[in-house]
Amino acid sequence: MIKNAFAALIATASLLSAGAALADRPGAGWVTIEKAIAIVKTKARYVEVYEIEADNDGYWKGEGRKADGVVYEFRIDGASGNVLRDQKD
Repeated sequence: MIKNAFAALIATASLLSAGAALADRPGAGWVTIEKAIAIVKTKARYVEVYEIEADNDGYWKGEGRKADGVVYEFRIDGASGNVLRDQKD
């Protein structure tokens, strides 16, 4: 019984770690996450960034609030730092 419980625990841990390995990650040569946040605050005039994450399609994506109090979503090109999308959520 203990062997079965231990095997189940190992199998669960393996599945969870595999899911983490599949998460999107910034590519080589991308602007840093700190730089991406600074870009969206200066170029797109966000006052607060709630969420930001890398996307395997080559961009940072996230959402935040502008001075008007409305929540917007954005995309920033990972390599160039250009704002690709800036629209209300």
